[in-house]
Amino acid sequence: MDINQLVRKNVQKLTPYQSARRIGGKGDVWLNANEYPVAPNYQLTEQTLNRYPEAQPEHVINGYAQYAGVRPDQVIVSRGADEAIELLMRAFCEPDTDTILYCPPTYGMYQVSAETLGIKTKTVPTKSDWQLDLEGIKQNIDSVKLIYVCSPNNPTGNLINQDDIKTLLNIAEDRALVVIDEAYIEFSPNSTVVSWLKDFPHLVILRTLSKAFALAGLRCGFTLANKPVIDALQKVIAPYPLATPVADIATQALSKDGINTMRLHVINLNNQKEKLAKHLSALPIVEKVYPSESNYLCVKFQSNKDVFHKLWNEGIILRDQSKSIGQDGFVRISVGTQAECEAVITALKAII
Repeated sequence: MDINQLVRKNVQKLTPYQSARRIGGKGDVWLNANEYPVAPNYQLTEQTLNRYPEAQPEHVINGYAQYAGVRPDQVIVSRGADEAIELLMRAFCEPDTDTILYCPPTYGMYQVSAETLGIKTKTVPTKSDWQLDLEGIKQNIDSVKLIYVCSPNNPTGNLINQDDIKTLLNIAEDRALVVIDEAYIEFSPNSTVVSWLKDFPHLVILRTLSKAFALAGLRCGFTLANKPVIDALQKVIAPYPLATPVADIATQALSKDGINTMRLHVINLNNQKEKLAKHLSALPIVEKVYPSESNYLCVKFQSNKDVFHKLWNEGIILRDQSKSIGQDGFVRISVGTQAECEAVITALKAII
């Protein structure tokens, strides 16, 4: 029996998301997944592993609502923001009928989730400055139910102009939800649009503990939206999306001490990012280091140097973004420890 004959046709043709761990690599310096470079220290306090966890743990929901400045009924917690991306499609899009729209270069899971579920996709590439092409979006909004915008954007690191986001919300009114992916917002906290929820019922915001909270291994993300959106997501989310240990550590991370620790992470990493950008910019092999409001740098290297593979062979694992951006020589570098950043600079000098 050929099992492939039973696989859904769209899945047969699907290329899975190429996560950092899926791509692999061997080395000592891992700067390819936008993780915080130092592991936090938490101790489990809940021992009720014989019982199913709460569907939406109250302490986690209340803690994140207080942190984000929203009501608890405007929050749903999921297995990372990745699950939230898909939950929105499951709740709001009819397969083979409805469409999502996103603006490359941007996070690849929007496309993969839609293709997995049999939902159509439209792309409106960003302009040369990596800002939204609002006219292009306006011309392509027919049949679109969800518009995904990442700000700060991955892999480019830039913020999306807030006036443009507001214009996009007006374009999409009564037609589609606008989903602002704020996975990296802690590195530019004044740029959040969370206060806009009161004015835009079709605004949705995605958040995560994976980046500034240094808990990528926890797989804990949040959707912030008005109650009708949250109610729809509650209908399609798994019965027990958050394991008891995950809820336990998330509650600790969202305590006053936990949030203060996160903010120290941001200060330290932003300082390290500034140093790394300065050292990179001084190298003749570097054509441009792009401004970043995230925990990584998007760097354009001389195309003929093949920096990504040369550092890969040296055990320094970065993220090649040439395909997603559409030009050779683009590499995304997560900001690591001082020693890791120095290793990158030393290896690049050796190429020169």
